[in-house]
Amino acid sequence: MEKGLKVEIICIDELDSTHTFMCKKIREGEINKNIAIYALKQSNGVGSRDNEWQSKEGNLHLNFCIKQDDLSPDLPLCSISIYFGFIMKELLSSKGSKAWLKWPNDLYIGDKKIGGLISSKIQDFIIVGIGLNLKYSPLYATVLDINIDLKDLICEYIKEVEKKILWKQIFRKYIVEFEKSRSYKANIDGREVSLKDALLYEDGSILLENRRVYNLR
Repeated sequence: MEKGLKVEIICIDELDSTHTFMCKKIREGEINKNIAIYALKQSNGVGSRDNEWQSKEGNLHLNFCIKQDDLSPDLPLCSISIYFGFIMKELLSSKGSKAWLKWPNDLYIGDKKIGGLISSKIQDFIIVGIGLNLKYSPLYATVLDINIDLKDLICEYIKEVEKKILWKQIFRKYIVEFEKSRSYKANIDGREVSLKDALLYEDGSILLENRRVYNLR
């Protein structure tokens, strides 16, 4: 019988960065089980490519870690952000949002970013961070187009994560979603490159400028 997945949820009033905090605790051996941590306030968040990510109280600052053996058995590690990002997008869509997932790790409403994901691997854990503008956003971004309670969103999202949805089920839907990304660019080795002619592979990587591009970030 396949082992079930359970993720404990912990709320912390304030952290510099949920991602930095969790990675540190895993390295120090203080976290040794599947766990999700969210902070009501985050003062020094970390985004893609180690960029600073600022947010305000009322937004989502969530990090969770799952042992690799507890993930869906067909999930390619290069597409962790797509997988968990699309699960969030589907949950938001079920509540009336028009959110969509830009390849490989950004959540958008229309042409404005509302959040994103960062992922990494430490020891036998996959660590995923999700930031989402529920109430506040920078001028260049926007906020989620529906009202949802922060705690309810986290609890419902983790329940979806615990279902261990197969990658092939996610990817079947994401093929259609990916077409929206063609109007945008992605940062490839420090360069902004158009996704217009990108070829999407079954593992979530893309062929771009005659290069296979993978993303675990």
